[in-house]
Amino acid sequence: MQFSRAQVEGNYLRDILSQPRALEDTVAGLSAAPGLMGVGHFDRIVVTGMGGSYHALYPLLMRLVEHGFQAIAVETAELIHYYAASLTPRTLLILVSQSGRSVEIVRLLDIAAGRMPTIGVTNTLGSPLATRADHVVLTNAGEESSVSCKTFVAILIALEWLAAALCGGDRRQIEAVLREAAPAAQTYLDGWERKVGSLTGLLEGIKALFVTGRGSSMAPAGTGGLILKESAHFHAEGMSCSAFRHGPFEMSGPEALLLAFAGDPKTAGLNENLVQDVRKAGGKAYLVGPESDFEAFRIPDTATAVRPVIEMLPVQLVSLALAALAGLEPGNFKLLTKVTTIE
Repeated sequence: MQFSRAQVEGNYLRDILSQPRALEDTVAGLSAAPGLMGVGHFDRIVVTGMGGSYHALYPLLMRLVEHGFQAIAVETAELIHYYAASLTPRTLLILVSQSGRSVEIVRLLDIAAGRMPTIGVTNTLGSPLATRADHVVLTNAGEESSVSCKTFVAILIALEWLAAALCGGDRRQIEAVLREAAPAAQTYLDGWERKVGSLTGLLEGIKALFVTGRGSSMAPAGTGGLILKESAHFHAEGMSCSAFRHGPFEMSGPEALLLAFAGDPKTAGLNENLVQDVRKAGGKAYLVGPESDFEAFRIPDTATAVRPVIEMLPVQLVSLALAALAGLEPGNFKLLTKVTTIE
């Protein structure tokens, strides 16, 4: 299929291409923020969100646990209905929502009001989350039209900043690291049309797609599976590389595509082995990382704190290619709205 920009032109594409600027604005806003003074004493930390905001919690949760905190991540709807007992006066509750006004977040704010310290992470000044949380971390990513892209990567940056703040890290040092995100994103997005064109060729005939990772790469893996369904109406799954071996590996073949984030050096070799094993089984599989053998999946080498942000970008281009193949306007909601107001 011959690809042209006109096939994917629209608000979603503009949001994708504006991500370097959004990342710059996010870090600038965090650098000017007053910090988190007076959070108070707590015995555990509960982090929560829905959709992409929930998947974005993986790196934060890892940092908190590694630092020695008792921390858990629970989807907001599940937290409200089944895990409310974990919310005590000595719980620090961290709520993440790009809109700050989804139905589950508002209900949880009602439950938490006056009972425990809360931190809200959101892109929307004036939202219930921004006005009712005890402490607020704003992402300043700008207005977004539909499928979460720039707000997701901005939330990843904000949560790295928050992790450093809670774990006693050097604020200026982490902010310097996070400034790497914008130029790295721009480097990858340069030549995006050529990359999407190559992806349309790769994806022709594909009927199943798996986005996999380990550790902090679970954030782009989970959100990757989500946005491919939202933006291109293509059924895809985000999961751990290990989970893929426990069942989905059986689907390996010419009509299934596996993407595996190389991720952290500690497990990169395992992820590379998965790609090779799928190929040996007759399937299509590619590593997403600095050493990928396919240009569209080759990303700049960055600091650990920035890597999940850059890993997300190839999946966004995959969503453009899938939409082009299907003759759809990418990111155009037919049944959903930007903010979920009915549970």
